[in-house]
Amino acid sequence: MDHPTYLKMAVDEAFLGMRAGEGGPFGAIIIRDGKIIGRGHNTVLKSNDPTAHAEVNAIREACRLVKNPHLSGAVIYSNFEPCPMCLAAIYWADIRSLYFCKGRSDAEKIGFMDKHLYHELSIREDQREIKTHHVSVPEMEQLMEEWMRLEGKNLY
Repeated sequence: MDHPTYLKMAVDEAFLGMRAGEGGPFGAIIIRDGKIIGRGHNTVLKSNDPTAHAEVNAIREACRLVKNPHLSGAVIYSNFEPCPMCLAAIYWADIRSLYFCKGRSDAEKIGFMDKHLYHELSIREDQREIKTHHVSVPEMEQLMEEWMRLEGKNLY
């Protein structure tokens, strides 16, 4: 199969979730070694979970299937450019190839805030809509020290 075929599958997945009333018009497919290892559509409305985006759902399914949090060598196909959260999840999953049909400006045209989120993340912390506060507690140092001493850590 070729890239347009996989992208059509992502669009079909988006139709599935959207028509079922489970969430927005977003779908994703993950391929590795020529096989589908994950698929997902947006289920934010079904689950009342704002993180239940198509790409995250596809990554969760693929990781369960391969029994590993790393999907090295996989390719993800999404009908829209992933939002910042999903893009970060793609990085965390070690997926290094991404194809999509429509960008963040297109998502904005149909009512989604992806473009705005990308902008928020590009500006200084003190200029963002979300006010952040840095507070030190001694237990945090203890936690970091214990982690550093921990043997056999499995980094992800």
